[in-house]
Amino acid sequence: MPRTIKGTISVEGEVVPVSNPDKLLWPEVGITKMMYLEKLAELSPYLLKSCRNRLLTTIRYPGGIHGKFFYQKNAPDPLPPYVRTSVDENINYVVLDRLPVLLWLGNLACIEFHPSLHYVGEQLPCEWMIDLDPTLEDEPRIMEAAARVGDILTSLGLQSVPKTSGATGVQIIVPIEYGVTFDELRSIGHFVARYVTEKHPNLFTIERLKKDRGDKIYFDYLQHYGGKTLAAPYTPRARAAASVSTPLTWDEVRQNPKPADFNLLNIGRRLKERGDLLETVPPQSLKLILQHLKAPIRA
Repeated sequence: MPRTIKGTISVEGEVVPVSNPDKLLWPEVGITKMMYLEKLAELSPYLLKSCRNRLLTTIRYPGGIHGKFFYQKNAPDPLPPYVRTSVDENINYVVLDRLPVLLWLGNLACIEFHPSLHYVGEQLPCEWMIDLDPTLEDEPRIMEAAARVGDILTSLGLQSVPKTSGATGVQIIVPIEYGVTFDELRSIGHFVARYVTEKHPNLFTIERLKKDRGDKIYFDYLQHYGGKTLAAPYTPRARAAASVSTPLTWDEVRQNPKPADFNLLNIGRRLKERGDLLETVPPQSLKLILQHLKAPIRA
């Protein structure tokens, strides 16, 4: 039986337990749990912003990324005193708002962080996120697809930030002025999805069933809704390259990067050089688009 090694980390006046620090979580790139905790600390100024005051779902991989995994919604027991939780629909969610909480979750082998799309105790979306989901595991056109959607958003007067999902897809984030409902965002998403699939029918689909998509990229405008989650910006992913969901510039998108290009081993350097690209776009007004969609059709 392997020997269990235990220790602690002191951070922000709190004591965080650490067990099995030498456990390989990403064997292909040699990242152990202790290395992972160090990388989480490096990511924390950015990842915490994307999760703060939201209901958190994590995906845990106790045996590393190739082992069994499970989704964690309910906060695990016992809870340290520095972990804040919030109950929503009878689920006691962790609220990830401090570095000690992030490191505590990292020690539990929480690899992926999927926050709610609304704030704790509220029902309005924090931002608008379009999810482009390839049908193929290796889709060489995913960045081309993202660029085309970005161009359409620009034509609508909307600035946006693309990000790798860290897996195979791309999400496009539109910071929005607070007050829009999920249903209103869904109506705009449906409008954009129909337009892009009609304009590029060989590239996009809005077919929900994967078996009926062929090799097309799914424009998912339905996932961004109350009660659902999407991978947070700057979350690590359980992929062999230890990829990280990373915001990009549109110029970078047009250079056709691979999701694996942005990973735990190099994300720190990128963030020091680029900072948080999500802060480069101010909240966008959707009033004119919504007025257009709600206007009666004239005969």
